[in-house]
Amino acid sequence: MTRTITVFLADAFTTEPGKGNRAGVVLDAEGLPDAAMRAVAALVGVSETAFLSPAPEGADYDLVQRYFTPEVEVPTCGHATIGSHFVRARALGMAHGRVRIMTGAGVLPVDLETVDGRLKVTMTQGAVAFTPPYGAEVREAILAGLGLGPGDLADGLPVQEVSTGHSKVMVPIRSVAVLDGLAPDMAALRALSREIGCNGYFVFVLNGGQDPCLTSGRMFAPAVGIDEDPVTGNGNGPCGAYLSRYGVLPDQPVVRYLGRQGVAMGSEGRIEVTVTRDSNGPHKVQVGGTAVEAGRLKIELSDDNGNISATIL
Repeated sequence: MTRTITVFLADAFTTEPGKGNRAGVVLDAEGLPDAAMRAVAALVGVSETAFLSPAPEGADYDLVQRYFTPEVEVPTCGHATIGSHFVRARALGMAHGRVRIMTGAGVLPVDLETVDGRLKVTMTQGAVAFTPPYGAEVREAILAGLGLGPGDLADGLPVQEVSTGHSKVMVPIRSVAVLDGLAPDMAALRALSREIGCNGYFVFVLNGGQDPCLTSGRMFAPAVGIDEDPVTGNGNGPCGAYLSRYGVLPDQPVVRYLGRQGVAMGSEGRIEVTVTRDSNGPHKVQVGGTAVEAGRLKIELSDDNGNISATIL
């Protein structure tokens, strides 16, 4: 087999190429075996590459969407969803509408609208789920791996795993200066992820004053080959559910706010988080933003007796 594909590069949660979070996007992944997708993602080398294929006939969704880091497949990815549907909508001339995608977290809607002349993409994430807050031993191990001490934690908020389809450990701290200066022990975090069964750590601060962004954050996931991710939908989304659960967000049916991420990496982006809640707490989380196309790669896939290789042309 020899096949040539196009990989679009899309920077999500920004309007400026080189900022936000870059994703690879393959719009015509139909028929690609898993090994080919893994090879492409490894070659592209960004945190996630998304692969879109048509839904089977009669399905109650429009597309199958899969996500690969350079090392593993993950169930869903916020920035790669925003970036891929920005690219797809522009290719199809779509200014608004809804696309239902089958992901590893189930069928999720992606909504498109044009705001002030710019395409905005909003992803509804998966089911909201909380594990019990970590006890002292695990909490201290997480803090040590991140280079934090107990005194760095924000008052009254637990260290806890939260999922909206792809879980992250929520680590609330006091200081933006400490956040920006973090230098985690990636080997320690990788080993700890195997123990606790969660691959990502979202460290965040509640901004004060007149800051337009409620939170500033960083996300580390060395266990899946991503030492640090610039702007993370699957970090900020669970964070929104967490903030709603613990009374940081107003007790209203729908709350929307902005999160900032990527500053320490020189890739600042802003992500809109929308949390819908009822009397039982938060039950729906959406993340949204715009994107910009940052380039394209032509990649040739070759199959040598089952060994698939990928080469940039």
